[in-house]
Amino acid sequence: MQHVLRLSLTALAAAAFVFVAGLASAQTPAPSPKQIKLTEPQVTGFISAHKDMAEAFDKVPSEKSDAAIDAQLDSVAKRFGFKDHKEYEEVAANVIMVFIAIDPQTKAFTDPPTLTKQKLEEAKVDKSLSDEDRKQVLEDLAEELKVVQPIIHPSNVDLVKKFYDKIEPLLQ
Repeated sequence: MQHVLRLSLTALAAAAFVFVAGLASAQTPAPSPKQIKLTEPQVTGFISAHKDMAEAFDKVPSEKSDAAIDAQLDSVAKRFGFKDHKEYEEVAANVIMVFIAIDPQTKAFTDPPTLTKQKLEEAKVDKSLSDEDRKQVLEDLAEELKVVQPIIHPSNVDLVKKFYDKIEPLLQ
C-alpha cells in the first residue's frame, strides 16, 4: 500500500507540475503530454535546470505580462540547453511520466495503464482506507485510466532509470 500511496502522491505532484507549467486546464482532466523520445542531454538538462526553473516559477510577479513571463522562463531554460521553456516543460512531463511508473525499491518499470489498473485493484481491497477515501481514490484512478498512455519510447525508460537517483529528490 505504501507503493500505491507514494505513486498517487507522485502522480498528484506531477499533475500539479504539469498544471503550473501551463500544460493542463483547471476545468478538464490533464491530458497526457505529447510523448517525445528523450535524449541524455535533455534528461541531464532537466535535472540541472529543475531548481532554477522552480525558482523562476515561484518568483514570477503576477503583474507581469505573459510575454515577460515567457521571456524570463525562456532565459532560464536556454541556460540549460533548451530552446525555450516549452521544450523544458515537454521534457519534464516525459521524464515524470516514466518516473512515476518505476518502483523505487526494485527500479522495475510498469507501463502506466497497467500500473493504474494495479493501483485500482489494490485500492478496492485496501482495508486501511475509509469508505469515503476508497471511493475518492477509485474515482481518481478511474479518471486516470481515461487519460494514461503507454510509454511509446522504451529508451525513455532506460534513460530515466539511469538518472533515477538524481531525479527522485527533485520530485519530492
